[in-house]
Amino acid sequence: MPPKINAKLCDGCGACVEVCPASVLALKGGKAAVVNADACIECRACEVACPRGAITFE
Repeated sequence: MPPKINAKLCDGCGACVEVCPASVLALKGGKAAVVNADACIECRACEVACPRGAITFE
């Protein structure tokens, strides 16, 4: 299951994009976005890296 991104909390810092080993995320329009959901390995590195708590897994 890919991460869920709360756009209201995301400040577009890109920390999640940098740590994702599977290139699941990218910055689009100044916010993080899931661009390759099928590649997600659910390592949760993006969730841990996000300083705003904008990324969750459900």
